Order: sequence, then structure tokens, then C-alpha cells
Amino acid sequence: MKIRFNKTELINAVNIVSKAVSSKTTMPILECILITATPDEIRLTANNLELGIETTIKCDKCIVEEPGKTAVEARLFSDIIHKITEEPDGEIRFDSDGTIVDMNSSTANFKIQEKDPDQFPDLPILKEDHYITLSQYTLKEIIKDTIFSIAVNDSNKMMTGELFEVDGTNLKAVTLDGHRISIRNTELRDTYGKFKAIIPGRTLNEISKILNGDADSEVNIFFENESVMFRFDQTVMVSRLIDGEYFRIDSMLSSDYETKVVINRKEFLSHVERSTILIRETDKKPLVFNITDNNMKLKLNTVLGSLDSDLAVQKTGKDLMIGFNPKFILDVLRVVEDEEVSIYMTNSKAPCFIRDDEQKYIYLILPINFNPAAY
Repeated sequence: MKIRFNKTELINAVNIVSKAVSSKTTMPILECILITATPDEIRLTANNLELGIETTIKCDKCIVEEPGKTAVEARLFSDIIHKITEEPDGEIRFDSDGTIVDMNSSTANFKIQEKDPDQFPDLPILKEDHYITLSQYTLKEIIKDTIFSIAVNDSNKMMTGELFEVDGTNLKAVTLDGHRISIRNTELRDTYGKFKAIIPGRTLNEISKILNGDADSEVNIFFENESVMFRFDQTVMVSRLIDGEYFRIDSMLSSDYETKVVINRKEFLSHVERSTILIRETDKKPLVFNITDNNMKLKLNTVLGSLDSDLAVQKTGKDLMIGFNPKFILDVLRVVEDEEVSIYMTNSKAPCFIRDDEQKYIYLILPINFNPAAY
């Protein structure tokens, strides 16, 4: 196999597929990138058996002198192509004889050991019966608006994934971590069937890094019983799904409330951000909201000091004192783009809801118990 790569194109492709390279495995082939060259294109593939990514470089961006395939250790390969030439658009010549890969530029030459490409696991092939199409911008926004409330550990596998539920023209995306729930409803441009899947949070985090965020560029998402596939630009990403029945979210939601507060989002965000100055990472002290008439006092007491802050609000219903983890409030305020946000509360023990009138987004946050006398 003989190829002449453009350095920039090769680095971009390697950066994409490297997100699926295994870092801890008893199978050394999973630490590799598979390179397949045909007269028309070059495909780079990585597969850790949970997540697989394949991206294509068309031959107008490189030259295939001899087709073939090989596998190379991903980290070593990436380090070499970043350093082999100082020219961003310089040429890297790649020559494989089945045992050794010879990589050279105008200023350097590397020889590295090849791995057997026939040992490399194929990516799953999906039937493509159930799918939806979104703009890359929309998918990136959905992930940004929900991914922060996915659980970071594996104590409950279901909480490490995100529910994608398709019903006709609506896509509902849901995450929860035991302390909060994030829901994003998106109207689809076409009418699809009724199906749902639980996609690992890691998969969504990785695809969000690859998407260009362009409103005019599309991504097709194909669903099967055990796998999901994302196809966009010159890239295909295939991931295992989380098996099982997702939590019954509807039973956790309520439209009832005793207190409603409407508040300027940017002002609210600024005040809550101030409170984090006095909070250490291990602290579990609540940020207390004392809501009366058209005023909301924010109070915080920690070992580092105390905070008292006042905000003008529009209040409907009863006065209320309630405490929250300020990080959970910040996560919501940083992704909502409305000028004002509405907070719905029942009592100091019940969750609050931050949602818009059309319920395009719904955020549920559980309160923290505290002693009102201390505030």
C-alpha cells in the first residue's frame, strides 16, 4: 500500500477516529487505527467494541498509488503525523509492505511496526429502517442542553445514558442522575414512526465534539435493537445502546405548583455564580431562596463565609423558602437562552421545575434539606 497524504486532512481524520480507540484492553488490535485505501478513497476506522468510528478522506485530498489495508498503533501514529513535518499542508508519504510502515516527509522518516488488519473487528451493519434526520446544529444543541445531568458513574447503567424517544414529528431527549432531570423536546422536519433508544452518554459527548454545528449540514441517526448509527459529512459512528427499560419520567412530572417565579435569566445567573465563590467541591451547603412578594433573597452559609443577595422577581402564589445545589441551577441557566425563566415550586421538600410555556425544555431539580432557622 502506498499513499500520499495531506497532513491537515490526515490529522483531522485521525482526531475523529481516535475517540473510539480503546485505552484499556486485553486486545492490542483495539488500540489501533485501521487504514483502508481504495482507488477512490481512504478510510480510517477505530473500534473499541462499544463505540466505532469510520471517517473517509476522498482521493481529491490525497493520492493512492497502491491500494491496500493495514493497522497501526493509534497513539504512536498520531504522535508521528503531528511531528513529521512542520508544514501544516505538507505531504506525508505512507508506504506499507505488510510488516513495516514507512512514513516520511521532506524532513523526517519513521518506520513503525504494522498489526494484522484482518484481526480488526468490523463495525456493525445496521438495516437503516428506523431513522431520523436532524441538522448538526440541532443535535449539538440537544446534547448540550441535556448531557450535564447524566450520571458519571456506573452504579446505575441506565443513568449513564440518554433516552431518545421519537413519536411522529417529535424527538424527546431525557437525562437524569438521581438529583435532577433534563428534558428537551424537538420538532422534527418530517414524520417518523414511534421508537426509542438509550444512547450512552460517552457516545453523545464524543459525537458532539465532532459535529460542525452547521444548521445546513445534516446528520442521519439510525436505530436498531442493540445499536445506533450516526452518519454525517464523511463520518460514520456506531455505538452499542444501553439495554433495558428507561425510567417512567412522566410519573415524575407535574404541572401543579404553589409558587411561581419569573426572573431575568442573566441576572439570576450572575447572582448564583457569585455564590460558588464560597463553595468548595466537597461542600453540600444549599443556596437558599427566600421568596416573598416581588423579591427573592439568595442566602448561603459555608465554612468560607456567607452571602446575602437580592433579586427582583415576579411572584405568583405563596411565599417560600427552599434550598438547592447551586451547580444544578447554574447548569440550567447556562444552556437556556430565554431572556426570562419561569420556576415552578410546590414546597421546600418537593422538586422545582424550570420550563418554558411550550415545554420545549423541562428541568426538574430536587431541593436540599436545611434548617430554616439558620437562614
